Amino acid sequence: MSITVDSSRLSLVREESTYLAIRTSQGGRTVYTTRIPLADLSVILTIPDPAKPDPDNRKVDINHAKGFGQYLADNPGWVAPALLIRDTGGCRFEPISEDGSVGYLTVPWSIGGIGRLITIDGQHRILGVHLEKKRITDEVSRIDREIHRANEGKKAKLEQDREALIGRMQRLKDEFVGIDIYVEPDGVKGQQMFVDVADNAKGISGAVRARFDTSRIANRTLSDIVTHPLFLGKVDIERDRMTLTNRNLMGAKHVADITRAVIAGPGGRVSRKVESLTDNEVIESVRGFLDVISIAFTALAEITEEDVDNYDPALSEKKRNEPPAPPTKAMRLRESSLLGSVGMLRVLGGVYRNLRGDGAEDGDIQEFFKRLDRHMTAPVTEDSLWRTTAANEDFEPNAFAPIMRQQNVVHLTKVITDWYKKAPAAI
Repeated sequence: MSITVDSSRLSLVREESTYLAIRTSQGGRTVYTTRIPLADLSVILTIPDPAKPDPDNRKVDINHAKGFGQYLADNPGWVAPALLIRDTGGCRFEPISEDGSVGYLTVPWSIGGIGRLITIDGQHRILGVHLEKKRITDEVSRIDREIHRANEGKKAKLEQDREALIGRMQRLKDEFVGIDIYVEPDGVKGQQMFVDVADNAKGISGAVRARFDTSRIANRTLSDIVTHPLFLGKVDIERDRMTLTNRNLMGAKHVADITRAVIAGPGGRVSRKVESLTDNEVIESVRGFLDVISIAFTALAEITEEDVDNYDPALSEKKRNEPPAPPTKAMRLRESSLLGSVGMLRVLGGVYRNLRGDGAEDGDIQEFFKRLDRHMTAPVTEDSLWRTTAANEDFEPNAFAPIMRQQNVVHLTKVITDWYKKAPAAI
């Protein structure tokens, strides 16, 4: 007996897909433009995880993603712009036109492929399509189970629902979405692309900008500075405002603000001379400041030692029949200390810079800051150090932070710097 096998029917092992594409250029980069079935998005692109933000992108909002999936389901006349994707070196282009602009583009799969594609813009559309595919698959499975137990009348309705779901899944296979793939193997330049795209579309938070805008040294060094024990696991990488319910110590933007104060002074103006500092010089200087304050101030020392599991944002969500998680030390700090104010930390960063510039050693600055520790209680009282000295003009009555106008920040920094040599009686 002989058997004839049609090898074209066998899928074999695959870790890549091929599409017809146009090759052009933009901003000095090669760009491949193609259209792919909606159903292929989750095959060639990483599915965003709302619980674990991609280090090359912002955190995805699951409700927004579900909304896009529902929009696809409810609107046969849907419309959406092209996704912007970065090729890190895994794509291959085979020209078929005489001028080399049209050809076959082979792209690696998100799992198993080498040199995966990275999303610049389109996370919510990718996740939305994935969730819609999963919803349809789960619904079909549920109907298949119920059909065997249903009576004839209900079975007909279930089969009708099943056909409708299969039709929706087929739409995801038959309808296409545009993709522009930019060839950029450099990860730092890739993050800058994300900022540039966001700048020309919907605005992004200062926290997200601080993470990805590598054109400024205070942002470029952020990823190393947030690993300091005072910050590690306690910095909000998405939001700028520290509300009473935010479990983190501060946002990524605030870390960049403190960095600027340490390297450029309280006004935060980064000169060309400062920008010419190496990343290592900046990191060493800022981490030196963080070492000093995390020892000198009792409350910051306690935060440094606190278990970072307490800062899990999920703990803020009250579960049914369970009390909310106890507040973190950072949350309590904002309620009771000037050190809970990023503005005060910026001022201290400027003081540290001034004293280091005058030749003071870290150990001496640490001892000086220790003498200020007991005066950091908030709100500020009328008989406090901050209302009975030259610092008075920089604090409102009952304040939890100094006045953050630039002239006040500069003035308060000078006042505290001068106390190092000639301290008021209170310290």
